[in-house]
Amino acid sequence: KGVIFISHDLDELIHICTIITVLRDGDIIGTLTKEQFAPDTIKTMMVGRELKGHYYRADYGEEAGEQVVLRARHLTGAEIVEDVSFELRAGEILGFGGLSSGGIHELGRLLFGLDKVIYGSVELEGGVKVTDPAMAVKHGLGYVSKNRDEEAIMLQATIRNNAVLPSLPRLSRKGLIAPKREKTLAEEIIRDLRIKCQSMEQLVGLLSGGNKQKVVFGKWIGRRTRILILDCPTRGVDVGVKQAMYQLMDRLRREGCAIVLISEELPELIGMSDRLIILKNGKISGEFKRSPDL
Repeated sequence: KGVIFISHDLDELIHICTIITVLRDGDIIGTLTKEQFAPDTIKTMMVGRELKGHYYRADYGEEAGEQVVLRARHLTGAEIVEDVSFELRAGEILGFGGLSSGGIHELGRLLFGLDKVIYGSVELEGGVKVTDPAMAVKHGLGYVSKNRDEEAIMLQATIRNNAVLPSLPRLSRKGLIAPKREKTLAEEIIRDLRIKCQSMEQLVGLLSGGNKQKVVFGKWIGRRTRILILDCPTRGVDVGVKQAMYQLMDRLRREGCAIVLISEELPELIGMSDRLIILKNGKISGEFKRSPDL
């Protein structure tokens, strides 16, 4: 029998397929047989240019600082998460992996205050407890949802509207938004993240998946968020955008930002995390430190 297998995941394409046909912008770029499979060749065909620089992080042995910026104490939710405790430090990427049904996504929602905590707490510096998303944003947390189009962006709003949304208190005076400051911030986000668009007034719903995700990242970077909770941040984007996201995460880490990285992709977690915690049935089942041997 014949199988048509469609995926962004390069590793599984190479492992499963006997022939790969690459499409970009709706056009067939080329077809490769099994003997021609080479990761760099396929990446170049997918993005239209040679990818330069590291894909995942290249460092090993770098230790995050001692400053604890977020602490979960015996965190338990109404659904699967039960008695999860950990500390997140400034300049650290803390990965959470496991099966999709194992509680990793529910954990992210609890940390941001989207779901109710039944027992335990999420605490920031100074003992501030996160109780809802508004408080989380006010105290420097940002959240990128796995369900991007439903929870992370407003599809029928412009890039400008989306990009500046968390920063409106900073852009407002006496309850009125300063148009020049709003425009300047949107331009900075588009330029910094290299968002491909016609203008800042283009509707986000008309962008590609990768550029939508850049807008999601951009709104928290524009807010100068110091703690990011990223739930499957590279889901549904091509390999070029993935590399850009990884490089951005590494840059934010080096600038002192703390990141909780939730992912169903083990190579992503191993490649980007300083520490990796595995959840099984809502509980911590193991923890690993960054190492070239993983």
